[in-house]
Amino acid sequence: MRADILAAETGTIRKKWKGRLPVALLYPNIYPVAVSNLGFQQVYDLLNARDDIVCERVVYPAQGEPLRSLESNRPLADFPILCVSISFEHDFPRLAAMLAAGGINPYARQRAGQAIAPGAPLIIMGGVAVFMNPEPIAPFADIMAIGEAEPLLAPLFAPLSPDLASLPRREELLRQYSTTRGCYVPSLYAFNYQEDGRVASITPAPGVPARVERVYLGETGVAGHSRLLTPEAELSMYMVELGRGCSRGCRFCAAGFIYRPPRLWPGEAIVRALEERPDRAGRIGLLGMEMAQSDTLEKISLLLHREKLSLSFSSLRADRITPGLVTLLADSGLKSVAIAPDGASERLRRVINKGLLEEDLLTAAARLAQAGILHLKLYVMIGLPTETMADLDELGDMLVRLRQSILPIARKQKKIMEMTLSVNSFVPKPWTPFQYCSYGGLSTQGATASPEAGPALMAIKEKIRYLRRMIKKIPNTRLRVDRPERVLEQAVFSRGDRRLAPVLLDMGTGRRTFRQAMRAHGLSRWQYAIRPRDADELFCWQVLDHGVTEGYLAHELERALNEKKTESCQPALCRRCGVCR
Repeated sequence: MRADILAAETGTIRKKWKGRLPVALLYPNIYPVAVSNLGFQQVYDLLNARDDIVCERVVYPAQGEPLRSLESNRPLADFPILCVSISFEHDFPRLAAMLAAGGINPYARQRAGQAIAPGAPLIIMGGVAVFMNPEPIAPFADIMAIGEAEPLLAPLFAPLSPDLASLPRREELLRQYSTTRGCYVPSLYAFNYQEDGRVASITPAPGVPARVERVYLGETGVAGHSRLLTPEAELSMYMVELGRGCSRGCRFCAAGFIYRPPRLWPGEAIVRALEERPDRAGRIGLLGMEMAQSDTLEKISLLLHREKLSLSFSSLRADRITPGLVTLLADSGLKSVAIAPDGASERLRRVINKGLLEEDLLTAAARLAQAGILHLKLYVMIGLPTETMADLDELGDMLVRLRQSILPIARKQKKIMEMTLSVNSFVPKPWTPFQYCSYGGLSTQGATASPEAGPALMAIKEKIRYLRRMIKKIPNTRLRVDRPERVLEQAVFSRGDRRLAPVLLDMGTGRRTFRQAMRAHGLSRWQYAIRPRDADELFCWQVLDHGVTEGYLAHELERALNEKKTESCQPALCRRCGVCR
């Protein structure tokens, strides 16, 4: 299996080990998912750009496969340094499983006092899941990288060398890291909890900063792009990022807050990234199209069209669909395009600060249909704060009007039009105005009526049943939904703290299911996922400092509940959130 993977892959880096520091780069999901992650690819490339390091990838093995590095088939216990790239909370149990299966003591406290060596590695964790909320997996890490890889990797590896015997003692090294900006050493922070489970205090060790400042990349000459290509990838395309963050400030979206200030890469940097693509790369995936300006999209569209390249992406902003972009989409052979209204009604889109009108959606659908793209996918969340059945009714009415506007175009082309409504349950995320809200969309009164997860799950399931009945009445329209129980699990991990680490280990090693593990360790799903948070409550993730002014997110929640719009970020002008102060 490993040989087949590498034979199909372009960009693999193989190095001799002699005289180099071996680093295992872990991604806690299977190969097709791992190789589709641009951040994972960039770390792999940046580490291997150093002559004194040999970096090899270790991914979650397919069933029956051994846990070994892709490049040289070595076990995890051969590496003195483990770097983890983790983007999604649902991969937390897999991470715990990989450490245990690799013969590594999963908990950092079990490695305390041991020299850094194969079998007792220094474990460094990074990725968006880490700098959103590191705490559920913090007990497994020696160091956590808070921010973006490009400015962080150099200070992280500056104290390390291939001569392991010359390294300081583990505790001395961790002390050294704790005063480096962007480096979080969990063992040097103590968390105390109130009887009701809330965080009472976060106490750093003497001489350690009270909070860890996030580090971000200010500018770049070449936009981030794929280093590895393979037909095995879940996203089999050459990826180029248009920027990082998002200026729009959707109140449910963590990326819009933890990646502040938003950065749009200059056109020259994007062009250079496109020029570095290998000859076999015919399909281009643009990351960040939702925040790109119309004129930028138009220029990129013309470039890709001229180079006879096809385009791919996750979703489009309905009010950013230009004529040039529509032409490129049609020429790319796309049969379907995804648009994300996110909120079911215009009222909800005001609540979440999405800023899309129904007219925008209808106009976008008509333009796409005229270009021959007659399968429209719509991404919508349910369980958003203040949501009612009336909002879902408006969604149903909008789908009917959408179909009515496209159907004559489809008939003229003698084609069938289709719609797919993809429905996901809202998860309250740290560092967003909705971090205070409940999974399940319950009101404060409803969420506090019973300290159980059942009512929230029932509320979501009832809305799904309601949507199913609604969609059945609309021809050629399909409904796709997630599993509410699975999303509840994600919501627990999203706002979780260190007490969840044993739960993750139990789940990852197959000892217990999620519910069994929570019960065994005396933890409540309601406490983490559903209990409404107070505006002045201390959160475990506030051990990090993303630069957001205290009270700003609570103020944004008030604006949401009053359906007030907050203008897009303008880093050169505004100082609202405090990041650009």
